[in-house]
Parts: sequence; C-alpha cells; structure tokens
Amino acid sequence: MDIHEILKYLPHRYPFLLVDRVLSCDSGEEIIALKNVSINEPFFPGHFPHHPIMPGVLIIEALAQAAALLTLKTLDLKVDNDSVYYFVGIDQARFKKPVYAGDQLILKVKIERQIKGVIKYSARAEVDGKVATEAKLMCTIKDI
Repeated sequence: MDIHEILKYLPHRYPFLLVDRVLSCDSGEEIIALKNVSINEPFFPGHFPHHPIMPGVLIIEALAQAAALLTLKTLDLKVDNDSVYYFVGIDQARFKKPVYAGDQLILKVKIERQIKGVIKYSARAEVDGKVATEAKLMCTIKDI
C-alpha cells in the first residue's frame, strides 16, 4: 500500500501522518508498515536538538496509525466525516532503543482480540531488526 492508498484510509495529514508505506497486510491478522524518520521532522528542532531522537509518544502513535490501517482495511472502511478511529489505551509500553534521524522504523501490529467494539493489538517498532518499542494498544471506531 503506497502513500496514496494510505491517505484514503487515514484522516491524518502532515505533520501528523506517521506511516509512509505498508509493506504487507494480512487482513484481520497483521500489518507491517514503515516510517522513514527524516531529520526534517517537525519535532527534531525541539526534541534534543543536540542529539535528535524520535519522541516515544510519536512511535506509539505511528504504531496506532498502523493498527488503524489494519482494521480499516480489514473492514473495508475509508476516511469519512461520520466516524473516527480512537486510540483508547496503551498497556505494557516499553522503549528499548532510541530512534534517530535517518532510521527506518518498521511497524509490526497484530490483532489479538476484539471485545465490545474495542480491538486489542500487540505492537512492535523495530530499527535494523532490533526492537525499539513494544506495547499493547487498544482502539475503537465511534460514530461522530
């Protein structure tokens, strides 16, 4: 899935769209996506300018956006003005390796289960095959 298709599923836009490409998507199961971390990101001038690292909360957000793509693609739902995909919880978040400008962040998200409209995912972000961040995420779709 290239950026043009991603934009059909996610309402996010610059500077908050944090998924550049989907490498694989096994509908209802798992997604592998990537985020190219550029020195031109708007957060770098203020987040340790002498040692630019991607904020952990934005890594979690990138994982949540990948989770949204997996679910919306699975349900064949596109961006509209009648609903929103909410991020409703984070459990067991661990930041194991900093993500630097120039890194390519690989986002791996699996659906674990769905209960009463809340979908729970296991999520992992990797750089060069090493785990940077892991978390359990929870999201839901709500009409607005």
